[in-house]
Amino acid sequence: MAKKKITNNGDAVQLENEKTRKLEAFVADGPGEKLTTNHGVKINDDQNSLKAGDRGASLLEDFILREKITHFDHERIPERVVHARGSGAHGVFKVYEDLSDLTRAAFLCDPGIETPVFVRFSTVAGSRGSTDLARDVRGFAVKFYTQEGNFDLVGNNMPVFFIQDAIKFPDLVHAVKPEPDNEIPQAASAHDTFWDFISQLPESSHMIMWLMSDRALPRSYRMMEGFGVHTFRLINAKGESNFVKFHWKPLLGVHSVAWDEAQNISGKDPDFHRRDLWDAIEAGAFPEWELGVQIVPEEDEFKFDFDLLDPTKIIPEELVPVQRIGKMTLNRNPDNFFAETEQVAFHIGHVVPGIDFTNDPLLQGRLFSYTDTQLIRLGGPNFHEIPINRPVVPVNNNQRDGYMRQTINRGKTSYGPNGIASNMPQQTTAADGGFVSYNERIDARKVRARSRSFFDHFSQARLFLNSQSEAEKNHLIDAFSFELGKVKMIPIRQRMLGLLAKVDKALAAAVAYALGLHVQDIPMEELNNSVPADANIDDYTPIQKEGSIAISAPLSMANTVKDTISTRKIAILAADGVSGKALNNVKDALVAKGAIVHIIAPKLGEIISEEDQKIQVDESFLTAASVLYDAVYLPGGINSSATLEADANAVHFLNEAFKHCKAIAADESAMQVLEATYFYKKLPADYTEETVLKEGILVTDTVSKIMTLFERMIAAHRFWDREVPRKIPA
Repeated sequence: MAKKKITNNGDAVQLENEKTRKLEAFVADGPGEKLTTNHGVKINDDQNSLKAGDRGASLLEDFILREKITHFDHERIPERVVHARGSGAHGVFKVYEDLSDLTRAAFLCDPGIETPVFVRFSTVAGSRGSTDLARDVRGFAVKFYTQEGNFDLVGNNMPVFFIQDAIKFPDLVHAVKPEPDNEIPQAASAHDTFWDFISQLPESSHMIMWLMSDRALPRSYRMMEGFGVHTFRLINAKGESNFVKFHWKPLLGVHSVAWDEAQNISGKDPDFHRRDLWDAIEAGAFPEWELGVQIVPEEDEFKFDFDLLDPTKIIPEELVPVQRIGKMTLNRNPDNFFAETEQVAFHIGHVVPGIDFTNDPLLQGRLFSYTDTQLIRLGGPNFHEIPINRPVVPVNNNQRDGYMRQTINRGKTSYGPNGIASNMPQQTTAADGGFVSYNERIDARKVRARSRSFFDHFSQARLFLNSQSEAEKNHLIDAFSFELGKVKMIPIRQRMLGLLAKVDKALAAAVAYALGLHVQDIPMEELNNSVPADANIDDYTPIQKEGSIAISAPLSMANTVKDTISTRKIAILAADGVSGKALNNVKDALVAKGAIVHIIAPKLGEIISEEDQKIQVDESFLTAASVLYDAVYLPGGINSSATLEADANAVHFLNEAFKHCKAIAADESAMQVLEATYFYKKLPADYTEETVLKEGILVTDTVSKIMTLFERMIAAHRFWDREVPRKIPA
């Protein structure tokens, strides 16, 4: 139960933190222990039930059988309604500098404090048994075990949401889930009910651009951003408030896979993201994110042409830069998936002094929803006593009973005020760390309505689209075309095209062409059922204020970090007779940079190099696939090249890697293998540094040249310009 740190000599040294120590009391190690019942009785025979004779009826008195079967019958808790499929890890967070001018939250004010965290990543729409690679939003929830209690930053890998008011959340989930008449499709938004809902909800226009973008297909949990989505408040010791948006920035950059690739991965390895996270932590390549904040002073609440409280809007980073205030490192995998990852209970309402809420109507509804969900999912009001959910500080209150109570409270009183126990436990003053809600003035009538400042549904959707690279825009068109192509009812397609036209007419026209339809103008009153009929938002345009922008560079993944190949998976294709010198030199150089290298051959076991060296094979072409790797290297060797040229699986591996725009490097002596591919005739005429870094293909006779350029090619992630003019069958 300790986090591991890899030292220079490769040995794992054990470090502890407070949450680890507190979990230790609940850990049970299996190996070497005697088998017992749940109540500690040692079991003599766990292979046979108690019977009336060896062929007789089983006896009701067999308490060992009954306990074992009863536990089995009840060992699956109801899965989460959303975010059912998840993966978790332990880690730590440290703030860079004292932020007490912004907040009194202690873990953000002392750079000397190392705060334990547990993070759960998840898909949203699918069940626990669905694939990691569905086109979907990803949950990014962080539980901070602070010295003032637990703080849960419950967010997503997209900074906005589909709806503006929590009352629409059940409708959204019902629409995106499998259709109730046939429970089809699983973990997919490409069906009638989802797009029927979205096409009548203009407020979803911004979020649907994110969902149809490559952000919905992350390369890894370790390579995606996280966002708090809502606008929160930071409160300092003086009671001064600033609005804040939370961001998680991955140090490996933000990267995706291609849609065709995602579908293939779902078949080859539906646990792709789970496995990637687990393997990286086990290898000591600890994932890291920096926590960023966008701070808006109270007096600037209304300076933008959007409403800070609208969860379908971002604050462009050009208007309010993201300040990176600390780093989170995930350094330990769970010991037990069910006890930790499955039973962890996040709640957006778990805040500590110095962090508070705003009147975001989606956030307000979520404050109720999370507790209500955990009550039924985890069996009652004591879910906070499950070890993974326990804070690292003492819990003292007058709650006593309920299902699965684990604390044995001594004493006569369970109420307050009381005289018997000297009015213990007592309240805490704000000066001593007690939580105090922000003293916000509220003077209004009770209404069911939305602020007019929430009515602009298209400006930021257009901003997102305009900010994408050409490749990303093409992927958006393909995604909309695929999803709406799965919709059976033509009126739904037509209505959605009308909604897209209000974002961008060229986008709508391109999707309409793929669907064989024409774009028709649809009045807003036919599209929007979320506001009262007298709201008249058909011609609503936002007031253009100082600082409005048309393009925001951080919204495109083309502008992400591309300076490392750490943890990237590289496939080396080889067979008997390979050049061992070339293979080992390239492999060693890649591994030294932190890459993961697998040797893939026609068969498992060993291959013999042309120098008579035995080389261990990691995967065969039957167990590996190009979609599971980031780049491919083809070393030389006459016999190896001849074998690979004749192997259809090897040729397909290369074709598919090319199709998905990955970096490919090869020795000149392996040219005959490339000549067997579909893309051979599309190779550059020469291999200058400029063409290599643009095309992502390198053929050379020197290992040093491979390493100087191949590393940069892999770091670039993908060569999307290769995609449109050079589509190939694979």
